[in-house]
Amino acid sequence: MDILLLERLVPEALSWLEARHSVECRPELAAEPVALRKAAYKAQAVVLPRKVVVTQEFLDFAPMLKAVARMHVGTDNTDLEACRERKVRVIQATTANVRSNAEYLLASLLLLYRRGIGSSLIGDRHADIRLGRELNGSVVGIFGLAPTAHTLALMLHALGAKLIGYDPAVHHTAPIWSRLQVQPVSLQELMSHADAISVQVMYASRYQGFINDKMLAHCKQGQLWVGISRSHLFDAEALASALSDGRIEACMLDGAESGFASKGSPLHELSNLFLTPRLGSHTRESRLRASWYVAHRIHETLAAPRLSQLDQLASGPMELDGTGGNTGPKTPQFIIR
Repeated sequence: MDILLLERLVPEALSWLEARHSVECRPELAAEPVALRKAAYKAQAVVLPRKVVVTQEFLDFAPMLKAVARMHVGTDNTDLEACRERKVRVIQATTANVRSNAEYLLASLLLLYRRGIGSSLIGDRHADIRLGRELNGSVVGIFGLAPTAHTLALMLHALGAKLIGYDPAVHHTAPIWSRLQVQPVSLQELMSHADAISVQVMYASRYQGFINDKMLAHCKQGQLWVGISRSHLFDAEALASALSDGRIEACMLDGAESGFASKGSPLHELSNLFLTPRLGSHTRESRLRASWYVAHRIHETLAAPRLSQLDQLASGPMELDGTGGNTGPKTPQFIIR
């Protein structure tokens, strides 16, 4: 077996890989660590879901491994140093979900601006009509300049929103701000001036609890929040307090970690917090882009040694004729497809 799939590719990309390599699709192994180790022993490449963590121990059980592939963004579930030491390539479809995540954030903003739509969608046809708001003319805070923010900014400009932004890792003089037509501001100004805030910070462990009481103390009353960043970015107590006292009118987050708003959490009973199960990246188009990217990079990785050997045959060693004389470089009698 060359390739072990724990996450399915689209049929076209899977067929393309199967025509070139031995492929085994075993998504059930994501919940069976012992069986996964046995299956990975002879695999040269694996495609893994988010919940499967790649550690040094995992790599020890996969001595032939050359590539670890993910259909999503984020490396906190992969020991990159261990992969470097073992010369295992880490493949991620980092841009495949940019558009779909931006559309998710825009849709979330529109739903929160017009909360009555949500009530109708869940079947409450006779709910009290709530006075909605318009994105046109409102101030939207771009919190974090991850690639998704670039696409979202274009969408929001087209709808007439004014954009201000902050990123803890991007200086306010960086040219990216002017290219996106986003006015860079301080964190306090972002909180106090934005009608709505979209969170797409590139998460790192140093940002755990970054959105805390001190930061949310400056919220403009009745603010709306949407986000696709890791929920570890939020201090749960601080967010619950802001949602309860009206500083944040409503918040919609995609893909919160386990326990974030479960029973026992201060967020558990709040009716103005909406969590979705990583819907941002779940579109046919993003799945197609991610599948083909992963398929091509895996093939590229596994074919590399073979192609290198073919190059050496084509231009390196000289072939001897029957009399012991050199006849020049041998021309390969095959075609690489």
